Amino acid sequence: MQTPLVLKISEACAASRIGRTKLYDAIKRGELRARKNGKSTLILQADLVEWLNGLPPALPKSTQAK
Repeated sequence: MQTPLVLKISEACAASRIGRTKLYDAIKRGELRARKNGKSTLILQADLVEWLNGLPPALPKSTQAK
């Protein structure tokens, strides 16, 4: 099966393992680009990957500030 170019919010949540609220917050802040098709909110797969790649890396506990 071919990877879809566009994801609905529910599909983007499932693909990224991130909740709806976090995705909508990222869209509202302008961090994640979304498009509208009628009432549907759509996210290009490439935009989701770009946003995920821009998230800060997780640091080992030994390097986190105390």
